[in-house]
Amino acid sequence: MRLASFNVENLFARPKAMAEDQGTSAARKKVLAAHARLAALLDRESYAGVEDDILTQLGVLGLLTSDSGPYARLRKMRGQLLRRPRTGPVTLAARGRADWVGWVELVTVPVNVVATENTARVLDALEADVVTVVEADNRPDLHLFSETLLRAVGGTSYEQVMVVEGNDERGIDVGMLAYSDYRLVQMRSHIFDRDESGTVFSRDCCEYHLETPLGNRLVVLANHFKSKGYSSPGDPIGSAKRHRQATRVARIVRSLHDEGFDLIAVTGDLNDDPGSDALAPLLVDSKLTDISAHPAFDWNHRRGTYGSGNEKDKIDYVLLSDALFAHAEGGGVFRKGVWRGPRTKDPWEMFPTLTSKVEEASDHAAIYADLSGV
Repeated sequence: MRLASFNVENLFARPKAMAEDQGTSAARKKVLAAHARLAALLDRESYAGVEDDILTQLGVLGLLTSDSGPYARLRKMRGQLLRRPRTGPVTLAARGRADWVGWVELVTVPVNVVATENTARVLDALEADVVTVVEADNRPDLHLFSETLLRAVGGTSYEQVMVVEGNDERGIDVGMLAYSDYRLVQMRSHIFDRDESGTVFSRDCCEYHLETPLGNRLVVLANHFKSKGYSSPGDPIGSAKRHRQATRVARIVRSLHDEGFDLIAVTGDLNDDPGSDALAPLLVDSKLTDISAHPAFDWNHRRGTYGSGNEKDKIDYVLLSDALFAHAEGGGVFRKGVWRGPRTKDPWEMFPTLTSKVEEASDHAAIYADLSGV
C-alpha cells in the first residue's frame, strides 16, 4: 500500500491574505500576524490592559471604522465590540469575551482553477491508497473535489472522504482520503486536548483507524502543527506551541501502543525541520521513524518538502512506528505540483500545466511511504 501526506493549501477558496497574487508578501504577512494576535486577544476573559493592542490589530486589518476591510471582516452575533462615535477616537465597548459574541474572519478569494486541477493531478499521480490532507476547506468540498476534479484529470475518486472541523478559525483542517479496501472503522478527534498552557492543537490530531485488506488495524494520526510564519520574531511562541503539540502526539502514540495498536503512522505538516528542539519529543524521544530514513527513499532532487525544497524546509512527515516501519519498502517526495521558477541548479520536473506560481498545486511537495504486508 502507499500512505501519503499532502498539504493541499485549500482547494476552492483561500484567505485573501494567503494568496500569492493578492498584494505584497510583507503586507499579507502583516495581516495574518494581526489576525492571529487578535484572535488570541479577543478570546480573553478580560480585555483590561490589552485594549490598545486590540485596537492596533483592528487598525492593521482595516476594521476600526468599518466591519469590512480589504482582508478581514468583523462578525458580530450579539453585543458590541467597539464604540465608533461620529467624532473622537474608536474605543472598546466590550470589557471581555462575555460582553459580545463574534469573531474576526479572513476574506477569501477563489483559488486559481488550474492550481486546483494541478492538486488533482498530484493525487492522481501519487496513487496513494490512504492520504492525509492538510488545509482542506471542509468535508463537502473535499468530497466534491474527489468526485469531480480528480476524475476530470483521469484519476479515481476516493470512496472514503473525511474531515473533522478543527480549531483553526480560517477553516483549514486536516482530513483523509482512503479507498474502500482500507475501511475506516473508527475516528478520534483531539481538538479538546488541553495541557497546563491551554488548548494543545492549532487544528487537530485526528486519529483515523483503518482496517487493511489483511485484517490489520492501521492507525493514522493526521496533524498540522503551529505555523512559523506569523509568530513573533525568532518564533518563540510558535516553537513552544509546536513542542507542546509534539509532546502530546508522542503521548497519544504511547497510549495507542498500550491499547494494543502497533501499526501507527503520524503524518502531516509539522512546520519545523527534523533538527528542531520543538519536534524532539516526537522525532527523538518517541519510537517513530521518518520514512525519509529508509535507504530506498527517493528525495527527488532536494532534501526538503516546502518551497524551494531546501533541507531546512523539510517540514512534512510520514512517521512510522517500529512495527509499521518493518513493512516499509521505500517512499519519496513528489514535486511535480510545486513551482520552481527558472531554477537551473538540480531542477525538479513539473507538470506541463504548471506555468506560473499561482498555478502550483501547493508550495508543499507530497511525501509518501510504500508498505508491504500491511
